[in-house]
Amino acid sequence: MKPTLLCLFAVLTAAAQSTTEHLPATDAEKMADALRAAPNFITDGATIVDYPANKGGEFRVLRKGTSEWTCLPGPPPGSKHDDPGCFDSAFFQWVKDGLAGRPQHIDRLGIAYMYMGQWVPGASGGEFHVGPHIMVVTPHPDELQGFTHGGWNGTYIIHLPGPDQANKWFLVIPIHQADK
Repeated sequence: MKPTLLCLFAVLTAAAQSTTEHLPATDAEKMADALRAAPNFITDGATIVDYPANKGGEFRVLRKGTSEWTCLPGPPPGSKHDDPGCFDSAFFQWVKDGLAGRPQHIDRLGIAYMYMGQWVPGASGGEFHVGPHIMVVTPHPDELQGFTHGGWNGTYIIHLPGPDQANKWFLVIPIHQADK
């Protein structure tokens, strides 16, 4: 009985310590993952791309679409979490410019879906999970200043981490509470 309990304890302990989530690796897994990011009426016609191999590189097309939408699997370079997203053309250009280290310019509203949520840096240095949400980026970020910055009470504004991102606010519209 004791060896069985010790084996069971060892298995449960190892499983509890293993917090690494499975990240999509093959093209088929990446396509399936990207399709989880938004409703079917967005993903059905979207182009699915994979992240560039290096900063400023080209996105690799996994599936050519018929609409202005582009979906990316998770994780983005340097992330250990699966955060797929779907972006209209304006928001996707903003993402591409940011990932390439180029100045980000928005000339019209841009929309993004992240139905699987996203892990983001916390104020204390840790990470927290934002639940499923829609994001809006605007050429007039000053118009967003009436929204809360905390995210504790519905729709809020946030900017990407880093000193060069401080004036690049975007609106986050939660559509479901994050899993606890």
